[in-house]
Amino acid sequence: MEKFTQLKNLVSEMEADVEKFYDKQNAAAGTRVRKSLQDIKNLSQDLRLEVQNMKNEVKASAEPEPAKPAAKAAAKPAAKAAAPKAAAKKK
Repeated sequence: MEKFTQLKNLVSEMEADVEKFYDKQNAAAGTRVRKSLQDIKNLSQDLRLEVQNMKNEVKASAEPEPAKPAAKAAAKPAAKAAAPKAAAKKK
């Protein structure tokens, strides 16, 4: 949540420079706006990764454990044994 607060602060701090650039055509303010936007971009990416990692952690803890390999191996011979019987019935 801290990064989101920082993001909001960056946007609000940039507001004065945006007005100076667009209303008064102040080139130096435009440079500051571009720098602020780059900082916002970087912070947004950090926040995005943090959200993705948290989502993945929650998802991983909620998933059930996968079936044991031994159970899968036991099911395969039964399926192979049934296949020849089905072929014999067709003849």
